[in-house]
Formats: sequence, structure tokens, C-alpha cells
Amino acid sequence: MKNIVIFGAPGSGKGTQSDKLIEKYGLNHISTGDVLRNEIRKGTELGKTAQQYIDQGQLIPDDLMVSILASVYDALGRDHKGVIFDGFPRTIPQAEALKQMLGERGDKVAAMIELDVPEDELMKRLILRGQQSGRADDNEETIKKRLLVYHSQTQPLIDWYNQEGVHYHINGLGELDRIFEDICKVIDGI
Repeated sequence: MKNIVIFGAPGSGKGTQSDKLIEKYGLNHISTGDVLRNEIRKGTELGKTAQQYIDQGQLIPDDLMVSILASVYDALGRDHKGVIFDGFPRTIPQAEALKQMLGERGDKVAAMIELDVPEDELMKRLILRGQQSGRADDNEETIKKRLLVYHSQTQPLIDWYNQEGVHYHINGLGELDRIFEDICKVIDGI
């Protein structure tokens, strides 16, 4: 089982690369963003609570996200090939909680793949995505807040996963297929 954390700032290509990995390796995909947007669409209490955090460019509380992820992960059963965690963890306490949750099931994170993209490119990608998809959180003001949160709370995960021995840096700028090939080299090697 190959559980992968795909990591990078908003707009770094996590969703795009995840789709390609699912197709090639048959992995499952748990995107916290998709899970939360689904709850918001349904108008659930979780969705309403999450919307308040998202509107302010803030992260969802850890205990809430871990319980959601555990539920989604368990629903996959024991015979899956692995999971791509997209959008989680975003902080060291979340990484520790994910490690514990997987460990309780006899599983682990096999690789944390970091897609590194310069901030000016991230801004261009996110504004374009907002125009194309209508995602309300892809506007310049919210994007700046999300990038600030990313840099202050999320980047320390690189060091944490380095210490765990599972961090892999990928240049996320350039041709889509080259980026995918670089990711596949990592996955094939674990």
C-alpha cells in the first residue's frame, strides 16, 4: 500500500497531478478541499462551519479534519492500493495526527511529494482557475491570505517529513508531463 501526501501551495498542481496518479497507479484520492466543498454544497453543519473558515482564508480545525479523513479512509476498506492525501496535512500537528491515524490501522505515509511553484505563478494560476471555475475562494484577496497561511503554518511540514525520511521535492514549474514523470520516479522507487 502506497499512501502519498501530495503537498504544495494552493495552485501548485496537486489536483491535476493526483488525477494522473490515480489513472496510472489505481490509487484512491482524498482531497480535503473536495470533501469540504461537498459538505458545503449539501448545506450540512460541517459545511456551514467549514465555509466560515474558508471565507476568511483560514484552516479547518485539526480534530474536525482528522475525524473526516479517518471516516473516508476507513470507507475504502483494507484492499486498496493506497491513498493520495491532497490538502492534508497542512500543519505539523495534522501530520502527527495522520501518522497516528494510519498507524492505528497498520499503515503509514510512504512519500510526501512537494510540488514547488514560485508565488507569482501560483497567483496567476489561481486567478485563472477562479475565472474558469467560479470558485469563490480564488480571488486575489483570499489567495493572498491562503498563501500567507501556507507559508507560515504549512511549510514547516517539509522539515518534519524530511526527518521522517519520506520528503521528495519536485519542481512544479514547467511541462505537465515532465512534472508527472518526476513524481512517478519517486512512487516507483518506494
